[in-house]
Amino acid sequence: MSKCEQCIARQLNSMRSMTKEELKQVSDSKTSLGYKRGDIIFDEGELLNGVYCIRSGVCKLVKLNSNGKDQTVKLLGKGELIGQRSIISEERTNLSAVALNDVELCYVPKDQILNSLHVNKDFSFDVLQHLAQNLRQAEDDLIDMAQKSVKQRLAETIITLKNDFGVANDGSINVVLTRDDYASIIGTATESVIRILSQFKKEGLISTSGKSIKIMDLERLKRIE
Repeated sequence: MSKCEQCIARQLNSMRSMTKEELKQVSDSKTSLGYKRGDIIFDEGELLNGVYCIRSGVCKLVKLNSNGKDQTVKLLGKGELIGQRSIISEERTNLSAVALNDVELCYVPKDQILNSLHVNKDFSFDVLQHLAQNLRQAEDDLIDMAQKSVKQRLAETIITLKNDFGVANDGSINVVLTRDDYASIIGTATESVIRILSQFKKEGLISTSGKSIKIMDLERLKRIE
């Protein structure tokens, strides 16, 4: 089991502001967990007793809508923390967390996080900034859903995935999503995603190989209307 003090993933989240002693306490108390694609990490409405740090892989946060379908709210990759808002607010989870592919997580008991929040102002401020950024992103997503076309939202999602997760050696986006996943993220029907991706491909904006997508013309993709 790797030590938190030496973990690259923690440099990407609020735990980078913890002291060496706090990181040692976290390292001594954490549990390493593995999940396969589609496994539920926690369900909507659960009361969490800790937070999860993603060491590898990608997770998605989903919300069950009024039609009984899952709406993907956010994708989370290496270094992201899951569940910190719920343990800070002492509320049940508002979303479910699901493994999008094979993932490795570190589970940290909430006492370790709450203790640091009380005594470490740098860590507290870092957490606050992260929560504020999440709120801003949620506001931007609501505006996009109301003001942008389905084509624009799909183009922006593809670009965001490239920026957030990078590309493989062949240039394809590192995270591979199903057409259903894309539909869930942008709030449309799977058939619409398939049709628009086919249009993007014909126009030379992207290329596809199975479920993988490669951006061929980034500037034109940005200008989709």
